[in-house]
Amino acid sequence: MNGDPRPARRLVPRPTTILLAALLSGCAHYAALPLAADPLLAPTIAVLDHPGAALPTGPLSVSDVVDLALANNPELKAARLKRAIAAGQTKQASTLPNPSLTGAFLPLLSGVGTVPAWNVGLGQDLKTLLTYRTRRRAARDSEQQVAADVVWQEWQVAGQARQIASDLIVGRNSRASYLAAYELLAARNAKLEQALAARNVTLVTVAPDRVALQAARSALNALDQKQLALMHQLNALLGLAPDVVVPLATQVALPPFDPAAIRAGLATLPERRPDLIALRMGYAAADEQVRQAIQSQFPDLVLGGSVSSDNSSVVNGGPTATLSLPVFDRNQGNVAITQATRAQLHADYAARLASTVGTVGAMLREMEQLSAQLAEARRDLPAARLAAERAQSAFGASNLDERGYVDLVSNRFAKEQDIMTLELALLDRQIALQTLVGDGLPTVDTGANTQ
Repeated sequence: MNGDPRPARRLVPRPTTILLAALLSGCAHYAALPLAADPLLAPTIAVLDHPGAALPTGPLSVSDVVDLALANNPELKAARLKRAIAAGQTKQASTLPNPSLTGAFLPLLSGVGTVPAWNVGLGQDLKTLLTYRTRRRAARDSEQQVAADVVWQEWQVAGQARQIASDLIVGRNSRASYLAAYELLAARNAKLEQALAARNVTLVTVAPDRVALQAARSALNALDQKQLALMHQLNALLGLAPDVVVPLATQVALPPFDPAAIRAGLATLPERRPDLIALRMGYAAADEQVRQAIQSQFPDLVLGGSVSSDNSSVVNGGPTATLSLPVFDRNQGNVAITQATRAQLHADYAARLASTVGTVGAMLREMEQLSAQLAEARRDLPAARLAAERAQSAFGASNLDERGYVDLVSNRFAKEQDIMTLELALLDRQIALQTLVGDGLPTVDTGANTQ
């Protein structure tokens, strides 16, 4: 029979091996995280993340654009990682400080001794235990501040998405009026240029049409330039490549707007607005840091015990204490810094609160003014349209000169464009105001601040 007749030995791990494996299992391990080699821009809207099961099949509403921006904005993705950093800092502050272990082994080199000497000591810094609760509360307040700052950034991104999408929709709908004005004046100008070439009219007759045509062309070009710039801004907000065309709905749909409810909610706005919550949490963290600085005025105190043996095998043991003498540093500098920081945050919060309430009130008043101007412009529009129609007939019957005809037709288009400008300004104020008060936007969950 071939082979080793001895039974196979069972491998039993040594205790040291087990202990080493247990220690290593609780340690963090390094993993490489290479930087992106190419810009992470989506080539099509179909690959964007969406909070729902799938992207809408048709044109996107304003709320759809807001959802996509909150899910895909590159800066928001990076900002949300700050929460993990703050959570790690809270975890670190909530960990009790480690005791310190000292030891020495002193072999006998010469003399009357017979054995090596050794000593072992164990100590704990009591000041770190004294400031433990304040450090933990400050870290938790800072973590909540970061969470509120991220939500405030989400509000800004959502407001930008609403604004850009709404401006694009309004601009696309208003382009028909700009184009109609340009085409009408272009057709009229072409006829006059032919008549001028045939010397049937004078340059004085053609001049008003040329000026009006140039103004109409400039207005149309400015609108197209603005639309392209807005499209690029929206793509950047969504993390899309610049040439991607986002299909948008034909009408702007926003959350219900109630000025009376906004005024009534100003009293509770500090409890809902993320930037104010973040400032309040930052102030709470600074207040805890003042407490920590005051507690740190006490001298450093390390208590413990030690055991030692000399070269003649005489063993000694007992308690030990190390106390720093506050001769030069009594932590007065840190106390002054933390108190000044808290005072600054106190003033920052008061200033932001006053600015918030004042801005909301001012924007509501501006919207009232714009609404009144828009109503007046709409009342004047039928008369301008009627005058333009009559000018068309009178000019065809040679009862109106060229300058009068151009002025009346241009006035009609100018009135229409003024109304669209006022409507857009009113819409922009509404979006900005709803962003300031957080209508339809994420809320901050500060949770319970456990002591």
